[in-house]
Amino acid sequence: MVDTFSVESRVHIREFDEDRDVKVVGKLERKCEIGTKKGVSIFTNMMGDPLSRIRFYPLHVMLVAELLESKELVGVVRGCIKSMRTPSESLLKIGCILGLRVSPSHRRKGIGLKLVTSVEEWMLRNGAEYAFLATEKNNDASRNLFTNKCKYVSLSSLFIFLHPISFPAKNISKDIEIEKVNIDQAISLYRRTLRAKELYPLDMDSILKENLSLGTWVSYYKEGGLLNLQRKEESEDIITNEIASSWIIFSIWNTYEAYKLQLKKSQPLRFLHTTINHARDKIFPCLRMSVSDSLCRPFGFLFLYGLHGEGENLGELMESIWRFASRMGESLKDCRVVITELGFGDPLVNHVPQTASMSSIDDIWYTKRISSHSDEKDDELLIKRQIGNVFVDPRDF
Repeated sequence: MVDTFSVESRVHIREFDEDRDVKVVGKLERKCEIGTKKGVSIFTNMMGDPLSRIRFYPLHVMLVAELLESKELVGVVRGCIKSMRTPSESLLKIGCILGLRVSPSHRRKGIGLKLVTSVEEWMLRNGAEYAFLATEKNNDASRNLFTNKCKYVSLSSLFIFLHPISFPAKNISKDIEIEKVNIDQAISLYRRTLRAKELYPLDMDSILKENLSLGTWVSYYKEGGLLNLQRKEESEDIITNEIASSWIIFSIWNTYEAYKLQLKKSQPLRFLHTTINHARDKIFPCLRMSVSDSLCRPFGFLFLYGLHGEGENLGELMESIWRFASRMGESLKDCRVVITELGFGDPLVNHVPQTASMSSIDDIWYTKRISSHSDEKDDELLIKRQIGNVFVDPRDF
């Protein structure tokens, strides 16, 4: 039974103070670790910056729950706001909830609920229409909080694919070309291809220009003709000549520069983002390395994002992309894994290489309207309930 009066009278929700809260939040999040049955766990090393995951957004906040009497921090949650577009050209302002944590000794007292309510209020004050979060399919505690107590509904089911970087990476087929495009060309291509998604961000240009974005490439068959991108003389637009055969566009995000992963023996889970909590049992086996080799040695991963394919023969192209990313990872110090996430309705899901070393994890997106709405029938995002082909923002992973 939640003691609401106790929560209201003893807990204060305030904004994170970067000058005094960094070490305390680190200690709090270590208390919230979850161990694994096999005695091996994986945690994220934020490199001393609890805000590193949300600094990419102009509108972001980190809230902490503080006991009024002792000033102890017993909970934390992060939030950010971004603009999204739907196929009908509707513009939506969506708030994302990230990294909700409550100290084990203070759970089941309504603190998590108060943190969620507080970050929703911040989102509403800053113009958000919807609140959004991602969590693993089997996280019953999280699902109970958000669906039963906070009235969130399932928006989409996704798959997280993980593959270890092989040393050396396998060669790419001689029949396939992988051509890098510049940022202007990438923006032009995504302006067209993102329309196939049921939900995508408006600031794709900002994502592509981030330092963590290593670039954008197009994979296609050489016999189908060269990809020809050129600038119109009479305008600022970039045009593309159609490729005769199949092709896939993709970008790579260097998550390693924001935070690192690390395996520990007989240690609980630390700082792991909600979308890959369940990856602790998947990442370790796919790394194909012993616990002794990985102890106390942080490693990074590359995240494939913005994948979009056209044509009938996409299987070999997808395989070439994974090999290309693996080869790139070889050149980055301690980079061990290549990861991507695709919606259940994304056509490329059926073309992800089905190898023994490829792991897959189920992920669920939840949402809730937080702003007032006169006619629920006009609510495009909630009326459909399940959207299958979505853009996965690398900043959220």
